[in-house]
Amino acid sequence: MILTDQQILAEIQRGNIVIEPYDPSCLGTNSYDVHLGRYLATYRDAVLDARRHNEIDVFEMPREEGFVLQPGVLYLGVTEEYTESHAQVPFLEGKSSVGRLGIDIHATAGKGDVGFCNTWTLEISVTQPVRVYPGMPIGQLIYFAVQGDVQTFYNRKANAKYNVRTDKPVESMMWKNEW
Repeated sequence: MILTDQQILAEIQRGNIVIEPYDPSCLGTNSYDVHLGRYLATYRDAVLDARRHNEIDVFEMPREEGFVLQPGVLYLGVTEEYTESHAQVPFLEGKSSVGRLGIDIHATAGKGDVGFCNTWTLEISVTQPVRVYPGMPIGQLIYFAVQGDVQTFYNRKANAKYNVRTDKPVESMMWKNEW
């Protein structure tokens, strides 16, 4: 079941959902709009290796001029909003207006976990060059109710790789997995 605007607001008041900064005008019928943060990153190497730490270069986008994303490049972005979800499963989806510009905001990581507390790293790719700006609406969070008790919240997992609060994009930590 997807939470409605009234349910999202009630969960914020209970402390089960945290959105910082929170803007009431961003609350939709059954979602909350999030915005592109000021930092983007690209990987240093042309070939990425799932078994090693692939380093990134982080840069700040100019606020007024924005930045032109190019096809064939994976950009890591970040949401302006820091979020917490203590009783629901958050899903991040691109806004239709963003999709209509040919921008994908996540390759596979659209689902958060109960207990995820951080900004969202975006895996951005484009079909043609497009200029983006810090603060532009980029996606929407949808919250799903959870049935049953949670044994281990994400922010309490010993092996959780994305728990350090940041306002910058975070590179893949696949290399920390044992396989």
